Amino acid sequence: MASAGRSLTRADDRTARPPSAAAASPLQADLFAALPVPVLLVDQSGGIHRVNAAAEQLLNRSDRNLRGRCLATLLPDVPERPEDFAAFDTVVRTPDGRTLRVDVAEATLPDHPGWRLVTLHAGGTRRLDRGPGSRAAVGAAAMLAHEIRNPLSGIRGAAQLLAAAEPAEDELTRLIIDEVDRIVGLIDRMEDFTDTRPLPLAAENIYPLIAHVIQVARAGFAAGVAIEERFDPSLPAASANRDALIQVLLNLMKNAAEATEALTERRIVLATAYRHGVTSAAPGCRPQQLPIEIAILDNGPGAPADIADQLFAPFVSGRPEGRGLGLALVDKLVRDMGGIVQYAREGSPAMTMMRVLLPRAT
Repeated sequence: MASAGRSLTRADDRTARPPSAAAASPLQADLFAALPVPVLLVDQSGGIHRVNAAAEQLLNRSDRNLRGRCLATLLPDVPERPEDFAAFDTVVRTPDGRTLRVDVAEATLPDHPGWRLVTLHAGGTRRLDRGPGSRAAVGAAAMLAHEIRNPLSGIRGAAQLLAAAEPAEDELTRLIIDEVDRIVGLIDRMEDFTDTRPLPLAAENIYPLIAHVIQVARAGFAAGVAIEERFDPSLPAASANRDALIQVLLNLMKNAAEATEALTERRIVLATAYRHGVTSAAPGCRPQQLPIEIAILDNGPGAPADIADQLFAPFVSGRPEGRGLGLALVDKLVRDMGGIVQYAREGSPAMTMMRVLLPRAT
């Protein structure tokens, strides 16, 4: 009995001992320091116990300077959660006053109750600013679009009159009319960004919407593409706007089809899943759980490396003929529904993935 008691005491001591550099082997300590992702080791009280070199660089503070700081002061928008979780597109406030936007992932240490590893992935999904400056810019864009329409309408009408009076000049007048119509179409798409009214949301079964999108794709822009379905049939209803979600999925499917045009075997995969612990923590907003995942994958080459981090910004496009508004509009609509959209290259062989994460309907 005494032997069993001593064994239990040694096990408890092992569990209570902090996972510090002193307890780790030199190789383990070197691996922790060399990890390319910023990592913070957090103790039971929420204080930072140790950080690696990547975290020192991101936060512009040394390991010694960061030790003992409360994690909540760095991540004010991340909720206190005892279980493992991920928070996308949240804010880090560095000790020197900078604000960074990152994706956060947290994992508990099974052998050390209360201790956590927190990783910070810089360059999170782009967020459309809804501050006063942004609202002023949106208002100015709406007014400018309205004012541009008036002279364009006059130019188009004059070109039609000229075509009727001078049939010999039909080619030039047709060119004028076509270019005016192209500019009007561009203005129409830009005006989609000026609508700041909240979208009406409802509990939506996503599968009839996905089926409709697939039907439209197969009948048109994706007629020659193999479309594979990988669905989780047990998903609950999502909080979404029906028309906005259909538009989002159609845009992403069209992008996927265009990305595979140069391939002999074109392939698109639609997948759904329930993601536990995925959270979006926007500044000033209550953290939102985003468990409903809709992913669109294609076997195209993916976005050029120099624009991969800016795909959802307006006027950024990887195609010479692209205007860079499609993904920006997708980002806006998904965020208006309370979700996020992300780009990644995953799998072997690698495929392009567009992942839409939405709230669960209450």
